Amino acid sequence: QVQLVESGGGLVQPGGSLRLSCVASVSIFTFDGMAWYRQAPGKQRESVAAFTTGRATNYADSVKGRFLINRDNAKNTVYLQMNSLKPEDTAVYYCKATIAAESGPQDYWGQGTQVTVSS
Repeated sequence: QVQLVESGGGLVQPGGSLRLSCVASVSIFTFDGMAWYRQAPGKQRESVAAFTTGRATNYADSVKGRFLINRDNAKNTVYLQMNSLKPEDTAVYYCKATIAAESGPQDYWGQGTQVTVSS
């Protein structure tokens, strides 16, 4: 059974950095895609950064140049390095993994980790 566990959230001042981790219970080679999403209070969940086909990545315009998604295959872990954080980055951050099954994509989500950017 696939489980994803996020960690690394917390309270940080504007301009600071955090690194989020998402540990999978299976090899991350199992997945066809992995991504980080976030959801701020009163807003829809949005994609922040993702690995797509192969090792290609894409980022939301709001985080380009500040956030970096990377992975450690040996540790079954995907990271989100967040730099130059802004108050508007405050949200619950979720890890998502996708398996492209014949019946359609199967998505798995972690429980989320809170990131608060405030002085």
